[in-house]
Amino acid sequence: MTNSVAARGSLIDIPDEPDWARMRSETGARLRSAMSEQGVDALILLMNGYVGYATGASWPLLDAGLSHVERPVAVVLADDEHPHLFMPFRSGASVESPVPDDHLHGPAYLEFDHGVEHFARELAGLIPPGAKVAVDELTGAMRRAAPKLFPAGPPTDAALVLGAAQLVKTRDEISCLRQACRITEHAIVDVQKSLVPGVRQIDLSATLVRRAFELGATTNMLEAIWQVMPSSREAGVWTTHGDLALPLLPTDRELATGDVLWTDISINYGTYCSDFGRTWVVGEQPTPKQQDQFRQWRAILDAVLAVTKAGVTSGDLARAAIAANGGRKPWLPHFYLGHGIGTYPAEAPMIGTDLGEEFDDNFVFPPGMVLVLEPVVWEDGTGGYRSEEIIVITEDGFAPITNYPYTPYGD
Repeated sequence: MTNSVAARGSLIDIPDEPDWARMRSETGARLRSAMSEQGVDALILLMNGYVGYATGASWPLLDAGLSHVERPVAVVLADDEHPHLFMPFRSGASVESPVPDDHLHGPAYLEFDHGVEHFARELAGLIPPGAKVAVDELTGAMRRAAPKLFPAGPPTDAALVLGAAQLVKTRDEISCLRQACRITEHAIVDVQKSLVPGVRQIDLSATLVRRAFELGATTNMLEAIWQVMPSSREAGVWTTHGDLALPLLPTDRELATGDVLWTDISINYGTYCSDFGRTWVVGEQPTPKQQDQFRQWRAILDAVLAVTKAGVTSGDLARAAIAANGGRKPWLPHFYLGHGIGTYPAEAPMIGTDLGEEFDDNFVFPPGMVLVLEPVVWEDGTGGYRSEEIIVITEDGFAPITNYPYTPYGD
């Protein structure tokens, strides 16, 4: 059995449990600093991950049909250490660090004209005239009422502020990320034990979700992927880019002996995500060719990790991966070699996208950034190999968060 990656460089101190109050204080300071740098006076946030980052509100998506109609909304002011939170009255919702009573408001129904009119009146009492406002999402009703909501002029993009604030993680954020990964990996043990011919993809999902919530998960961030990979591109799902399709959602398909599965899992702990990926074979050991693919994947990963530390660029990692793969990009054309992670399973940076080599070369890694690496090795005639590793960037190397074996592959 081959273990996950080992740390390189200085060790980092990650608390076993996050200090919620300290985390909210530190992330709040980072957010207000990013607002100052962007010249933004107020943020209006609707997206769950951004609201969670700004307020600590945990919002289990118990009913997907209501995930937009009834959702928390945050208003962050540059000169106020406490965010304002508009919170629906739904079971399962929580806030890690209490919001002061005068900052906690009733629900904002921003899909509806009357809800936006009420919200505009609330904003008028919070945001001073002439303030520069940034928003992450606009509903149709918000667009129709833009002059009332934004009397000082059109809002800017809040993603620019949040992206800058979220890039470097605090020690408590890293603790949350590690805990999310631990929950996922412990749940995956039960899933992998149930991986036998005849089991359905949705059965694997049921096992995962049940165990993850028993272990303390707060949200299932995405529909779990247990994708059976085709033996050739021609046998796979047709795509506009002519390459492999990933991800495909699970069905009630019964898995067969020899099926090669690419997994992709994300759950949420305290508003922070895991991201788990491994390749499994159903009911038998990998063939020698498949073992070779795993070794090639590991060689690519090791080459990338060898250059990974603060001060390098996304381009440095991409070139190391390409060189280790004989001059070919070892990732899917519609995805990336790696990406950040935090309150969303995939955050900035995205390494190796169609933004181009110049963009990658200008993205310098700071210490404290958390990165998911997911190279892919593919060759017609096999199911290929893909796994994911999560690391924290340090001054002189990296520290791993992932700790799950590559069974049934290995040396």
